[in-house]
Amino acid sequence: MHITLSPCRGLPGAPETTLSVAGDVLSVDGAAFDLSGVPEGAVATPSGEHPFVGTITREGGEIRCTVRVILGDAAAPDQPATDWTVTVSSGAISLPATRIEEPAS
Repeated sequence: MHITLSPCRGLPGAPETTLSVAGDVLSVDGAAFDLSGVPEGAVATPSGEHPFVGTITREGGEIRCTVRVILGDAAAPDQPATDWTVTVSSGAISLPATRIEEPAS
């Protein structure tokens, strides 16, 4: 799965988005989104409540989508990129956000 992560700052104390992939199922904050119904070459437009930004496609057998993610308090206020792209077939996805450095003790 080829996922573009579109980060935004959460409210203070808000949890950071968690994501994982298992085949064609993308889980976002514990909610599973089964994308196996998107056929090759198709463009799907999600409806209802969802974390997707724009359309979902399948190209070369690979799901491509953009997901809105919330950054937690440990993420630095200034990030080096506006969006991040990850390719994953299985497992948890770590947000590649720059983190606030802990002061040296």
